[in-house]
Parts: sequence; structure tokens; C-alpha cells
Amino acid sequence: MPKLASIESFLVPPRWLFVRVETDDGAVGWGEASLEGHAEAVVGALEAVRDRVIGLEAGRIEDIWQLVHRLGFYRGGPVLLSALSGLDQALWDLKGKALGVPVSDLLGGRVRDRMRVYAWIGGDRPGDVAEAAAARLDQGFDAVKMNGTEDMEWLDSPAAIDAAVERLALVRDTGVDVGIDFHGRVHKPMARQLIKAMEPLNPLFVEEVLLSEQPAAIAQIAQQTSLPLALGERLYSRWDFRPFFETASIDIAQPDLSHAGGISEVRRIAAMAETYDVALAPHCPLGPLALAACFQVAAATPNFVIQEMSLGIHYNQADADLLTYVANPDALAVKGGMVDVLEGPGLGLEIDEARVRDAARTPHRWRNPVWRGRDGSLREW
Repeated sequence: MPKLASIESFLVPPRWLFVRVETDDGAVGWGEASLEGHAEAVVGALEAVRDRVIGLEAGRIEDIWQLVHRLGFYRGGPVLLSALSGLDQALWDLKGKALGVPVSDLLGGRVRDRMRVYAWIGGDRPGDVAEAAAARLDQGFDAVKMNGTEDMEWLDSPAAIDAAVERLALVRDTGVDVGIDFHGRVHKPMARQLIKAMEPLNPLFVEEVLLSEQPAAIAQIAQQTSLPLALGERLYSRWDFRPFFETASIDIAQPDLSHAGGISEVRRIAAMAETYDVALAPHCPLGPLALAACFQVAAATPNFVIQEMSLGIHYNQADADLLTYVANPDALAVKGGMVDVLEGPGLGLEIDEARVRDAARTPHRWRNPVWRGRDGSLREW
């Protein structure tokens, strides 16, 4: 069987980290290990991964996953699991290409023909949201997501709640479904008020109502609202998700396939979620390889509901958007609010390798902004 001969990583704009693996017979697979704001740490983690897996049989994906995750003594967390995620995606891409089938076929075959998608509007400090929602309708989307608030004080003015509700109403009036992202910016006293004020407008879901290190408080809020609660971008394994499932705290699990162990682990998280009647909606404000991996899992996952897409997201650039490094962009076309199942081999995308290598000559150093309140203290971004 072909053995792993090389693992390369590429820091490309706007903030992505692509992983390329090659076997001793020249076959190539691609994955994405993007960890926003900490990409250099993941590059370092991939150095240790190389030492462990070069020379191993590339088709033994589960064995390699277990080796990388368990035998470094320290395990889990965003850096180590992002590195493993990029490798795992690339190995699935490699195997699918070797067999001439999409990864979804290797996961048991597809259970749907297309996947519903949503796009971002409004930016970190949401503004002009109605116009942005109308533009997304023109692009073929029928669902969007936006930040519910700007940075918010622990106890903030009632006017801040009124402004958030008004923005939501403006977007709902355009006819699209709207997911609201609290982004972990809001603390419990304000979160409860915001949730209650937004309930009459029926957002599609409310994401990261509190930071995930507050499981008891999230469970409390879940008992107080009828709105679907979504969470998971800062959870990195099935063990991280377990307490939220066991306490019925969330309705929608949002693991990120570039942070949470790749295709292998997110497939397990999805199956675990299904046993608690929790839906899957993978987090993905990232690049095309991460998105393709999401779509492969979504195609074969019964409890999948909707997929985030970063097309034109505020983090991207005119010359570094979702389709910039993709040689077959039609595979990600949005029609009627959905994207067809990717039927090409592996992840289903063809990467413009020359463009990736050229872009990586000037590695990005993306960092999220630092926000401070009017008293000078730090605010959650």
C-alpha cells in the first residue's frame, strides 16, 4: 500500500492553512487546518505530526488518527486537533481519489442530494444588514447569519437590546431566515434579556449564547427559551460535546471540521448528537477545503440541517475569497439556497496548486481585533 512521503503546509490569505500530503507513488491529497489567529502554532504542531506519520500506510486513516491524537501524551485543544484535522481531511481526500469516489461514499453513501447553506452578513459590528441580506438573496441564499450585537458590557443599556432586535427585524423583513450569533460576547444577565426580546422574531437559531466554558449557565438558558440554541466552534472533540448533550443544553451541534479532528471525529460527533436528537450544522467561516470536508460529512449524515459558507464573508479579501484557489468553482454553486452534493473524487474540489504555492510565499499573519469598552477594559471579540 502507498506510504506517506511528505506533508506540506501553506499559510495563504486571507487567514487559511492548507495541508498537502503526498504518497511514495505520487498521489496527492489536500486538507485544511486553519485556526484563526493561531495558524503559526498549528504549523509547529504539524512538525511533530510529520515525525510520527511519514512512512506509514496512507490508507490507514483511523490508525493514523488515533496515533496522532493519543500518542503525543498531551491531547486535545484547538492547536493539536486543528493539525490533526488538516491531516485527516487530506487522507480522506487521498483515499477518495485513489478509489475514484467522493468521501461521502466512503462514509456509507449519501442520504441527500443537496445541502442547505447560509452566508454571513453585517460583519463584526453589524451594519447595513437589510441591504446585505437582499444581496445574499440575489446570490441564491435563502438563509443568513449575523452577529447579534457588537461588543457588549456585562450589564449594558436597554438600548443595546433594542438595537439588536431592530437589526433582526430588518433582516427578517427581507424574507430570509436568520441565524443570530452571540459570538460568546454576551454574559448571562444580558443573554437572557436578548433571548427573550428576540423570541417573537423567531430566528433560525441562536449561536454561542454564552462562551462554551459556561455549560451550567447555558443549560439554564436552554430551559428558559424555545429558540434553538447552537454551539460548538470552540469544542474540539466528542468528549467536549458530551456534557452539552447530556444536559440537553443545545439543539444544534456546530463542530468545525478544521478544529475538531477533521472528518473522522466530526462524523463521530454527529452520530453522538443524533442519539440525543441534536442536529448537525458544521461551523465553517474558513476556506474551500474545510467547506468541502463539511459537505462530504453533510451528504452522509442524517441529522445534518444547514451549512455555513464563507463566500464574501467580511474576513475575506477581493483576491482571496472562497473560490480563489479552486479550479472547479461550479462545484460550490448556490442554487435555491442549496449546494448540490459534491460528486468528484475525494473532497470533490480541484485545487489550483500553483496559486496556493505562490500565495504562500507571503504567509498571512491574521489576528482578530482587540476591543475595549468605554471604561478601557477588554471586551470579547
